[in-house]
Amino acid sequence: MTESKMINLSISDLTHIALDLTTSSSNNQRYQRLLTLVKQLSGCDASALLEFKRDHFKPLAINGLAEDVMGRRFYLERHPRLEAIARAGDVVRFPSNSPLPDPYEGLIEDHPQGLAVHSCIGLPLLVDNHLIGALTLDALDPSAFDSVKIEDLRNISRLASASLHNALLLDKLALLPINSESHRVKNLDDSQEMVGQSAEIKQLKEKIQLAADAGVNVLITGETGVGKELVALAVHQLSTRADKPLVYLNCAALPESIAESELFGHLKGAFTGAISNRKGKFELAHNSSIFLDEIGELPLGTQAKLLRVLQHGEIQTVGGEHTFKVDTRVIAATNRNLREEIAQGRFRADLYHRLTVFPLHVPALRDRREDIALLTGFFGEKCRNKLKLRQLILTPCALQTLSRHSWPGNVRELEHCIYRSAILAKSQSANLYVTIDSSKLHLEDDNFAEQTAINQQMEIHAEPAASTAQTLISATEQFQRNFIQQSLQRNNNNWTKAALELGLDNGNLHRKAKKLGLKSQAII
Repeated sequence: MTESKMINLSISDLTHIALDLTTSSSNNQRYQRLLTLVKQLSGCDASALLEFKRDHFKPLAINGLAEDVMGRRFYLERHPRLEAIARAGDVVRFPSNSPLPDPYEGLIEDHPQGLAVHSCIGLPLLVDNHLIGALTLDALDPSAFDSVKIEDLRNISRLASASLHNALLLDKLALLPINSESHRVKNLDDSQEMVGQSAEIKQLKEKIQLAADAGVNVLITGETGVGKELVALAVHQLSTRADKPLVYLNCAALPESIAESELFGHLKGAFTGAISNRKGKFELAHNSSIFLDEIGELPLGTQAKLLRVLQHGEIQTVGGEHTFKVDTRVIAATNRNLREEIAQGRFRADLYHRLTVFPLHVPALRDRREDIALLTGFFGEKCRNKLKLRQLILTPCALQTLSRHSWPGNVRELEHCIYRSAILAKSQSANLYVTIDSSKLHLEDDNFAEQTAINQQMEIHAEPAASTAQTLISATEQFQRNFIQQSLQRNNNNWTKAALELGLDNGNLHRKAKKLGLKSQAII
């Protein structure tokens, strides 16, 4: 356990800390420097710098905590300790026997899963009595902070508040458009957050801001499940049209027979079934934005009519005789290669050029693997709340497996995987503290069983196995064979239940068993 340490800050110490925090070249470096100093001064096992966002805390930096904590969002109504810190207005010490659940329980880095935090201090970060964040200190030793002086903690809180306040101001100034008449800084809706710290996502966020300020048509490209709709929403919410709702239309679900009516509206009696006047999506999006999802699926005939609107800003209602002006910004998205579609005669080149005034490409998840842990924490915390769990933890081996997966379904596939895995793990847990290890990960991948077996071997065996003459492939297959047989025995040779226990699709388990020569040994 960590030995308790006396903080005794002099004026010189405080000056040194203040200067040290201001010399960092980036906000991330400044945050990490702050947590390093806090650990040196307090002897804590873990610490976190959190930004306050209306009704929840968002981690900005962590020290000594699991990597996926950075992706978690801690809502006050679900985390009573953090709520107490937010409402305190001063340093909060939690007794080692506090009945309030700790948000970091089981998430201390390099310690056994499920090990509870014993000592906790919370420092609310205030500017003009307004809460902007919090600094949390945690230790496994119940007496770790007994000798820490309250005034020293207050001094650290003041320095941290100033450092965070300056960093947030710099971030807001960076978002201001050049020569902007309005100095109002716009923020994304917290519930529609784009999670990630990779260079690819940072670059995308910068381009989103530029596109939003420019007010031109935008074409968003990327594979299925990367989050194109989220990007479209961000472009709209950061634009001057954000005070009106974004109008959505899925072009893939739009039959050609009703496409024109959906886009431009119709008059009563214009066609069979037109029993009343109806406004189209473009009219509904007047002075706002329209999001045309899967634009590559739009029929050629409808493409020509859409082009006319983009060229002249005029629409004609089906059954109407006159055109009228609309001020509608178009944000389109596709998972198709529209240049290839043009070459094949399935998409109009002139429409493509009208849409790609400002193109945005959303990277695949496999191209930003460093964001997987953050996304896992983000979805894991949402899932924990939905399933009403006290805690939901992924083991290091489980996180490694997720980071190595190919993710053909991208972020959407990862989200579904976390939910499936959590539901499976909850069904096998005796309480509301749920841990997802490799055996409980449920990935849609025929080759996943091999990786699962290897990771399970890493988790189950603390000591390395003795050297044998077996090859790695034969040793892995033998382990898989034994593991599947044990699961079948526990489930009375019920393949469906065994597949559920192993975190595999039923068909994948049958194929793997056939490959391993097990199908003849069990009753199907």
